[in-house]
Amino acid sequence: MGTLFPDEESENPNGDHQLHHQHEDVDAGALFVLKSKGSWLHCGYHLSTSIVAPPLLSLPYAFTFLGWTAGISCLVIGALAIYLLSNPNGSMKLYEFVIIFGCFMLILAQIPSFHSLRHINLVSLILCLAYSAAATAASIYIGESSKGPEKDYSIKGDTENRLFGVFNAIAIIATTYGNGIIPEIQATLAPPVKGKMFKGLCVCYFVLIVTFFSVSVSGYWAFGNESEGLVLSNFVDNGKPLVPTWFIYMTNIFTVTQLSAVGVVYLQPTNEVLEQAFGDPKSPEFSKRNVIPRVISRSLAITISTIIAAMLPFFGDINSLIGAFGFIPLDFILPVVFYNFTFRPSKRTFIFWLNLTIAVTFSALGAIAAIAAVRQIVLDAKNYRLFANV
Repeated sequence: MGTLFPDEESENPNGDHQLHHQHEDVDAGALFVLKSKGSWLHCGYHLSTSIVAPPLLSLPYAFTFLGWTAGISCLVIGALAIYLLSNPNGSMKLYEFVIIFGCFMLILAQIPSFHSLRHINLVSLILCLAYSAAATAASIYIGESSKGPEKDYSIKGDTENRLFGVFNAIAIIATTYGNGIIPEIQATLAPPVKGKMFKGLCVCYFVLIVTFFSVSVSGYWAFGNESEGLVLSNFVDNGKPLVPTWFIYMTNIFTVTQLSAVGVVYLQPTNEVLEQAFGDPKSPEFSKRNVIPRVISRSLAITISTIIAAMLPFFGDINSLIGAFGFIPLDFILPVVFYNFTFRPSKRTFIFWLNLTIAVTFSALGAIAAIAAVRQIVLDAKNYRLFANV
């Protein structure tokens, strides 16, 4: 991605003002979307929002080795918990919820830059802590009461399904922890960058540990192998809420709201590419020359994405495939390979063989996980149809 050279004035230690001129090669994407103005706290907000998202509510289900629901599915299911509680006999279809969310994202997509999201992502961080705490508290309450199912932690299915389920779960967890936009987030930091990214990662992983482990452990403890694809679904049994209805409303609203921020964060690489293609770095950011192409291109991208999401509402089934082909290589294989190629540690050192072991192990796991994911898609293919109300 492009590198930003800020063009605003900054003050040097002597109190003099020094003007940072734009580099001739700076593209509009780097200049207008990836503004290098952020602090390490802003970086922490961005990283937390990009990783700690509503799919963490599916981790108890991943513990059963049966599968995981992706972000858009979590949104839709979350909205349906709200909708079904208020109108159990309602006629709204799944794709209608997707379209409603797409219209909302159409507005949020016009936020001009990644740096502009720093306050939104702070709210997002607070919301993910809130719904994680709510999900944990509800799981403990139901698990301690007689309302929940009988606890059974045995793995379902025959030997073949268990084996493939294990590798499917590995891809699922890799997807949960995966983050494909770290370079863009790092580009939002104001120079000097050294140390700020590490502090931001510390914020992110503190939030991650608190939320992921509390939700997954409490949810699996409470519901065992009856854990649903979204743990919030376990809070309603045959239409009867196991916790107060207002509590379910509140948790779902927190979840859906935070997912909106997640969606905007993951739009930023697309926005950067669109800005590179249609923006003019020589014109002001909010000139007609840049605003009109920006609004049109971003709106068109969201519209196309929404149509595809409404037509193909079974993205959860290919989520582990994405983990196997995308996140496992990106997060576990390429970093250690690049480390060995870049720093060339001696073959006599521990770090060389550790990196080599990690690369080989996760390459094998990724290949098997890809096979398991394709197998699951083939098994579920009979249920696939356009605009399905799954």
